[in-house]
Amino acid sequence: MKSRMIMSFNELLVLLEGASVMTYVAYFFAFNLSLIAFEVLLDLLTAKERRWKDTGANVIIFIINQLLEKTVYGALGIIGLIPFQLLTPWTIPMNVWTWMLAFFAADFTYYWMHRLEHEHRILWASHSVHHSSEDYNLTVSMRLSVVESLFEWIFLIPMILVGFTPFQAIVALIFVVQYQTWIHTERIVKMGWLDEVFNTPSVHRVHHGSNNKYLDKNYGGVLIIWDKLFGTFQREEEKVVYGLTKNIRSNNPITINFVEYKNIWNDVKRCKNWKDKLRVVFGGLNWRPSYFKGSEERK
Repeated sequence: MKSRMIMSFNELLVLLEGASVMTYVAYFFAFNLSLIAFEVLLDLLTAKERRWKDTGANVIIFIINQLLEKTVYGALGIIGLIPFQLLTPWTIPMNVWTWMLAFFAADFTYYWMHRLEHEHRILWASHSVHHSSEDYNLTVSMRLSVVESLFEWIFLIPMILVGFTPFQAIVALIFVVQYQTWIHTERIVKMGWLDEVFNTPSVHRVHHGSNNKYLDKNYGGVLIIWDKLFGTFQREEEKVVYGLTKNIRSNNPITINFVEYKNIWNDVKRCKNWKDKLRVVFGGLNWRPSYFKGSEERK
């Protein structure tokens, strides 16, 4: 078993380093960085209002994440998925058709991963990082928790169990995530029928809204049909107020990444029994014990 794991790990590393599809991943990544740089320059030239310290925090968080994902986090996800591949008695071959299938499977996986991150407080503690900016521009796509990659690979396990290789599952999810860079902008208005099928800037602005009617809507990665299927779709109908319902008012990357964990810990210390402690950590965002007075608003 150990030798098979080492062999699978080495094979996966070879694919990640040399497979032709990784060239397209690199091109997509470079294209997204170019888009971000172009919007920053455009905002400077047009004097568009922007919280520049917020933008700086987004860039710092992005750099930290890149360093972690190229080292510790990347290896962790690979090592974590390989045992499930070895337990699966069949493997879906990699070809054009199965790559398309993997993409749809990854997009469906992303929907449920994203939704659960909004519904359970311990998961929201990391995902709230992405929602904590009161601006909405392409650099917000860089504002991702430095903790999320420690556990998000777990959501790919079902794809592995049905026969996709870890390589195909990981790369398909990367494409789903990379697609979403361009939708973090106010410069692109509504796009007609595209807003009804795909995750577009208008659709995703709703997702980042702290307006009551926009909370917990539009979880989709690339396709918005999952939201329509599972009842979480909302069109952009009123001006979006970005950020959390209770904003953190900080541009410190450490505070941005860990403030909600601190809030959870403070609530845990106030709980009177283990049942309440566990529910505060793993339950819904709104729940607090009845003996808490003046419970915090969610998000």
